[in-house]
Amino acid sequence: MGNESLRVIGKDEDLAARLDAELTAFNKQATGADDEADLSVRVTGSDGALVAGLTGWTWGGCAGINMVWVRADRRGEGWGGRLLAAAEEEARRRGCTEISVASFSFQAPDFYRHHGYLDTGRREGIPGGHVDHQFWKSLVTDSAAAVRLVALVEYPAAAVEAGQRYEDTVLALLPRHGGRVERRLRTGDGHNEVHVIRFDTRAGYTAFLADPERAALRTALGEAAPNTRVLEVQEI
Repeated sequence: MGNESLRVIGKDEDLAARLDAELTAFNKQATGADDEADLSVRVTGSDGALVAGLTGWTWGGCAGINMVWVRADRRGEGWGGRLLAAAEEEARRRGCTEISVASFSFQAPDFYRHHGYLDTGRREGIPGGHVDHQFWKSLVTDSAAAVRLVALVEYPAAAVEAGQRYEDTVLALLPRHGGRVERRLRTGDGHNEVHVIRFDTRAGYTAFLADPERAALRTALGEAAPNTRVLEVQEI
């Protein structure tokens, strides 16, 4: 190392701007998506005062919400829902197919669930014993039609590696049927896995089960195929 210096300070606008520019360039190179843009929705009263607002972003077919706020004396009038609807419509206009948002448990997680956002994760340890909830919503299908599954996978002791390769290949087929893996967990010995999977529609789930490539892969494994139990679940 040379004569570099390391400093810990508070707000650093120059550093934030530089990192934003550098990471944007890196992300563009890695993904090929160069359409990153801000997204804002503003509501003002007849007196010009701010009533409510939303800020977010769009990029590469995805949209995200950063902040949503409604003035205390105007809450309960439906402005939150109107902000979401406007942001989602603009995201669709820009070619986005999905949108995400995070909300602390003391903010509005039930509000997002009411508007079709699905829980995808949570982080404990927020001050006051609260939780940080992450949500996702499809902008092309009805979120109410989504199917969430938990797959409990057990590999035969003599065919663990073959079973894992099979699951790698089969899980890669999910996107063609509107499915995605939300979580994939494996025991320390590698003999068991738990998959949390979501399909946009039940028809997609049915199509995945009937996928001829999946069936052929399983037939080829024969007795070495994993033993899988599937549970249909929902958030509580």
